[in-house]
Amino acid sequence: MKTPNLAPYPAMRLRRTRQADWSRRLVRESVLTPNDLIWSAVVHDGEGLVPVASLPGVERWSVAEAAKKAVQAKALGIPAIAIFPHVDGAMKDDRGSGASDPDGLIPRCIKAMKDAAPDVGIMCDVALDPYTNHGHDGLIENGRILNDPTIELLVAQGLMQASAGADILAPSDMMDGRVGAIRSALEDTGYQDVMIMSYAAKYASAFYSPYREAIGSAKLAGGQGDKKTYQMDPANSDEALREVALDIAEGADMIMVKPGLPYLDIIQRLVETFHMPTYAFQVSGEYAMLMAAAQNGWIDEERAILETLMAFKRAGAGTITYFAERAAKLLGA
Repeated sequence: MKTPNLAPYPAMRLRRTRQADWSRRLVRESVLTPNDLIWSAVVHDGEGLVPVASLPGVERWSVAEAAKKAVQAKALGIPAIAIFPHVDGAMKDDRGSGASDPDGLIPRCIKAMKDAAPDVGIMCDVALDPYTNHGHDGLIENGRILNDPTIELLVAQGLMQASAGADILAPSDMMDGRVGAIRSALEDTGYQDVMIMSYAAKYASAFYSPYREAIGSAKLAGGQGDKKTYQMDPANSDEALREVALDIAEGADMIMVKPGLPYLDIIQRLVETFHMPTYAFQVSGEYAMLMAAAQNGWIDEERAILETLMAFKRAGAGTITYFAERAAKLLGA
């Protein structure tokens, strides 16, 4: 943006509008509200709430607790909850077969949450990694991730979630073509109103580790490499534009950048280029860093929560975050 011609000092004193709370509010360019938040949550197939050691203040929810949290989200004005499963290791295999189980944890959570708070949106992760014993997002053959056979399983998983009542499917696997395949399947089976939020620019990041503990995801087992052959290189920006353009063309309704704070430049480029509903995922590592610093007295916890969420808003994005409940309460105070 071209810098406008400004009056010289002292005719122009930029501090004038900063001197009182009312004037700061009057000229504020971005306003953060609970409407900008999606509550990120981990659910488990047990009883009650189970603390996650690497995410202070975050707990895994049972099905019954998930229903209660949906009611709480409604009361706080949080529009949607994104649920991720903690899967027992004994239930995993090399194909992630549990991902499409119609009697599994996720469909039972969806039903309980929609029964309790039908006006709260439910977003489901479409991915195999919580269900595979090797921790990858796709099928493996001779150490190679198989793109097209993986898509067949993702489609089955997405259709199961849609039939259970999910409002938004969020494929996070980064397989080429999966958005188009899921969209076609939804149209063909009468679920044309189910939305897709694509993990369009998901980077191979160091900031995911606490999440993998939270969902009980296996470390990449058997020396089967890393996720760099399908998740994006953190050095790349133009590539994100291509990923997003393809996903929009295939039928994505919303797009996501993951992680959040290290990729604010990507978020802003995508917003300015595509003018699509865009979300940042404030991932587990970002949450854990803020909480660790706050617990050590190094930063003001409440101010840091709202400041980081405002950064996403300022860049043009809403946020999927573990802080949604805290932030909504702070914003309503």
